Amino acid sequence: MTGEQRVRALRGATTLEVDEREHLFTRTQELVASVLERNELEEDDLISIVFTATDDVHSAFPAEAAREAGITHVPLLCTRELDIEGGIERCIRVLVHAYTHLGARELRHVYLHAARQLRTDLPE
Repeated sequence: MTGEQRVRALRGATTLEVDEREHLFTRTQELVASVLERNELEEDDLISIVFTATDDVHSAFPAEAAREAGITHVPLLCTRELDIEGGIERCIRVLVHAYTHLGARELRHVYLHAARQLRTDLPE
């Protein structure tokens, strides 16, 4: 940990094997929990979370999964990912804004399952 708290942004992504509500909830909750755990964050540290989903995700809002997991006092937003030819299918991405003591180079962005290919430069 470094000095004073600052506002930082964390990124992450995961993929779904199938577009089913329960599976989306499981994968989204795994993603959010990993971002929080790996960066020593709690709900009170969070400012907002933005989720994106590819056009082939229809079963539920990723924000619903975060709410069910207990993130109840943080603004959440869902939007569509750009539909780019050759992009990853059934992909959910997250952008977390939070207060943290971690420096920019200490942050641990999280890419799970088939989304690992988006950031092969990051350690697991």
